[in-house]
Amino acid sequence: MSAHGNQIPLVDLKAQYLALKPEIDAAMAGVIDRTSFILGPEVEAFETSFGAFCGGVQAIGVANGTDATGMALRAVGVGAGDEVITVSHTFIATVEGISELGAKPVFVDVQDGTLLMDASKVEAAITSRTKAILPVHLYGQTVDMDPLLALAEKHDLKIVEDACQAHGAEYKGRRAGSMGDAATFSFYPGKNLGAYGDAGAITTRHAEVADWLKSLRNHGRATKYTHDFEGRNSRMDGLQGAVLNVKLPHLDRWNAKRRDVAARYDAALMGLPNLRRVATGLGCTPVFHLYVVRVPNRDQVLATLKAEGIEAGIHYPVPLHLQKACAHLEIPSGTLPVTERVASEILSLPIFPELNEKDQDRIIEVVRKALAGSHA
Repeated sequence: MSAHGNQIPLVDLKAQYLALKPEIDAAMAGVIDRTSFILGPEVEAFETSFGAFCGGVQAIGVANGTDATGMALRAVGVGAGDEVITVSHTFIATVEGISELGAKPVFVDVQDGTLLMDASKVEAAITSRTKAILPVHLYGQTVDMDPLLALAEKHDLKIVEDACQAHGAEYKGRRAGSMGDAATFSFYPGKNLGAYGDAGAITTRHAEVADWLKSLRNHGRATKYTHDFEGRNSRMDGLQGAVLNVKLPHLDRWNAKRRDVAARYDAALMGLPNLRRVATGLGCTPVFHLYVVRVPNRDQVLATLKAEGIEAGIHYPVPLHLQKACAHLEIPSGTLPVTERVASEILSLPIFPELNEKDQDRIIEVVRKALAGSHA
């Protein structure tokens, strides 16, 4: 039986909190005692530690991952009328960051195996207005970055990594967030490294970009009440910095546990003829923010899991180019065939470091039953 009776959640934030409760409570009490609620020493300490964790880059704490995307693109020079190449198979925050600058998202399809940006499709999408490429490290896996880095150099483009689901993931020994001109992270509570509210960060290896972003997040401020440009209000809270400082030293261990859970799923499910897991790309060490499989009768499997008290998810059911929010882009159905096909097949199974073997075995049993039932 799980910690939730017979219910098995997609992610168990309570279990993680209980394991760290004395440290978390003390860290939050310290912020309240010092009344350092906006930025402050906790955020500075986290920025230093997280920049080191991501491979020796500078980190700038911001209010959330969505803000991080728009701010990072602005920092590398994206503005009104520019184009940014990205994917439609992602959360809408990816394109919100592009559109808020008056720039236009240009979608390329994903690879059939990894469901990540297909690097071979990118060059054909480059125009005279292209300013940046925004690869999305979805599900805790890294995009094949070397071809993109080569294209960026060839065409004088910037690369901003969307690493909002990839804290600690590696590509050929390089950490997500260390390869592009800048990268964005979300610390939404359900992430591998989650805050207790909204929070995000931008990483960059360029000191001048980091300095400018620190001003941008704080109203373009130079000193108190003097402003070099019109910025925005996107500062990380001290309480979030404190929580993230407690959690960060555990992240590599938690990610390793996620890989263990994924390996158990693989061993039990990969032999099934009507199920395939989203593939891991060459050179990628994933962190399994999500464990995603593809099944032909996805909605039936999802309903069976729900009936058995197992929470599963779909990331994501409707591609962005087919969303009402992106109708103004006028991208017809059929334009991105892989993206459109997989939207009806993908299913995210519960995965978190605290998932015990008994609960996982129950999930596996129900998935097997649901798949067998569909071919009875």
